[in-house]
Amino acid sequence: MEKSCYIRFLGAAGTVTGSKFLLETPDLKVLLDCGLFQGEKALREKNWEPLEVDAREIDLVVLTHGHLDHVGYLPRLVRSGFQGSIYATVPTLSIARIILEDSAKIQEEDADQANREGFSKHDPALPLYDSRDVERTFEKFEPQPKGVFIDLAPGIRYQHHYAGHILGATWLEFEVYGKTIVFSGDLGRKNDHLLFDPELPQKADVVIMESTYGDRSHPEEDVETILSDLVTDAIRNRGNLIVPSFAVERAQLLLYYFWTLYKKNSIPGISVVIDSPMSNKVLDSFFKYPEWHRLDIATLGEMLNYVEVVDSYRDTWRVIDRKQPKVVIAGSGMITGGRVLTYLQQLIDEPETIVLLAGFQAEGTRGRDLLEGASTLRFFGKEYPVRARVECLDSLSAHAGKDELLDWLGQLEKPPQKIFLVHGEPDASSQLGEAITARYGVEVAIPEMGERIAL
Repeated sequence: MEKSCYIRFLGAAGTVTGSKFLLETPDLKVLLDCGLFQGEKALREKNWEPLEVDAREIDLVVLTHGHLDHVGYLPRLVRSGFQGSIYATVPTLSIARIILEDSAKIQEEDADQANREGFSKHDPALPLYDSRDVERTFEKFEPQPKGVFIDLAPGIRYQHHYAGHILGATWLEFEVYGKTIVFSGDLGRKNDHLLFDPELPQKADVVIMESTYGDRSHPEEDVETILSDLVTDAIRNRGNLIVPSFAVERAQLLLYYFWTLYKKNSIPGISVVIDSPMSNKVLDSFFKYPEWHRLDIATLGEMLNYVEVVDSYRDTWRVIDRKQPKVVIAGSGMITGGRVLTYLQQLIDEPETIVLLAGFQAEGTRGRDLLEGASTLRFFGKEYPVRARVECLDSLSAHAGKDELLDWLGQLEKPPQKIFLVHGEPDASSQLGEAITARYGVEVAIPEMGERIAL
């Protein structure tokens, strides 16, 4: 008798956050990624709702990469009774440690601040999970190699393939009872300055694929000229260039660009500050895992010597109080938390300030609000007027654009039976689905949150 296999979409269906996909078989239940919902309040509230599946029934978690929307729910899963192991590549587990420690710290600090200042409707305000939950999560980490099949149960095995996107990121190839299931995770860009090109799948019966930029390809932007012009404007106006940045890969890529411009004498010796403890730790990971990226150790050392690294919150205020023009790269990339909130709280009402958005901005985030021309932003329970100039660099995104997503499917030996599009807003998924069908003649489905489908 043929054994059944199902996929259950517990997150990142109809939205770009909260990645959780449960692969269910009679022998094994595997959760592919375990991320937090971010953005709109209705999505964030889902983090507090009980998971639709009993955590104690999940045998294994396999991670594609270390971003918060792919690993940030792990401590909550462990708190809910998950007893299994957590598999990922070595650099992904290293980055997941950094991300989760920071996530717990921020949640604990936010809850404390809300309780002190009384701007939460909950009494008391509580963190989603704490540092003890994170430590219990780390005990379940088991590193796995890339490019080697790992046996999980009779008739079930999988392997990691290089995906670009961020350090350690992979896409997953599962063989389940003779059927090949490919799960893209998040796919990176071609010709990235830091990372190698994503590997391409050769065979697949079913593909579960991201569609973040499914409605558009990245523009051909002259990034160096744009950054140089922005630095020139900041110096001329005696203002600050604030770059909200994702701590993993984006901050390091921005540092690479500013360092390159300085070496070429394309920008003067303006102070470039990285104020993100996570970013600094991730930069250390680039030193630890050189086989996962393009940069040599000497270049990394020069970049680190060029930038001013800020660790303490006290030093954040010293940087803010410094009146000369400067570039500040600070987390988080969608302005949902982190040190960048403090900079913008103090500087977003100044016309001399430039805010550069350098990546995807999900619905319901402050970054999306700025992108759409918001006149005020809310920080720590108060509204602040936006008088700063807001710019955007789409081409710095670590996600593959529409053309790159289509090309990623181009080496399959035969068209898959079905493609499921996830990790995208509805219009992006719809447009990518139409393009896939037009090029490859494949049936494309866009699942709904909570949907369970036989494979």
